[in-house]
Amino acid sequence: MRIAFISDLHGNIHALTSVQRFLSEHIVNSVVVVGDLVGYGASPGPVIDFVQQENWKVGLGSSDLRVAMEFGERENRRGVADQVLSWTRTVLSPEQLEYLRRLPPGGRIMTPVGRIRYFHGAPHDPEARLDLMAAENEMQDLAEQLGSRVVVSAGTHVPFVREVSDTIFIDPGSVGLSLNHEPGADVILVDCAGRRPKVSMHKVPYDYSSAAFDIMAWNLPPIIADVIRSGKMGV
Repeated sequence: MRIAFISDLHGNIHALTSVQRFLSEHIVNSVVVVGDLVGYGASPGPVIDFVQQENWKVGLGSSDLRVAMEFGERENRRGVADQVLSWTRTVLSPEQLEYLRRLPPGGRIMTPVGRIRYFHGAPHDPEARLDLMAAENEMQDLAEQLGSRVVVSAGTHVPFVREVSDTIFIDPGSVGLSLNHEPGADVILVDCAGRRPKVSMHKVPYDYSSAAFDIMAWNLPPIIADVIRSGKMGV
């Protein structure tokens, strides 16, 4: 049993279609999207439609929440993020907005190696953040609270894996706007066979130039195109 975890698609259809081709070559049993279908990228509608057509499991992300519920600006999100989220609301259909509103905050998967729990941010709040770099004892307490063999939490745009006692904590990174200083789409595969889960991290190349061109064509902030091409902020 192999499960693919992806997150933070952020309206980047070029990255998403490349990820789908990658997954078709790696024999996965299930694909889970850990939130943020929209935000930053120029193709939020096509991304929503694509995920629905693939029938992937999807959890609610912070950007999805802010677009679907039309929340106002938040102090630490003013600028590029809120500018694109406001634009996103104008290009999505009522059906696409309703799809975002109906997304669950996360989910659980039972596997041969134990339970997997996934959510964007924190278990019941997609706008919160788990500190996966916290002290060992804090992580052990969290693992006990969540009661899962694998915990998948997203939102940093940087892929990360950490094992604490018998629990593996994962951040899948970002498909549409990776920030680990290498351009490409992040994918994490979890093999649930044998005695313990096996985790592998992958970087999938895609057509960065076309994705960046779409940003400029829609007059979205040019810094987003720079991040897509470089994999880092502040270039």
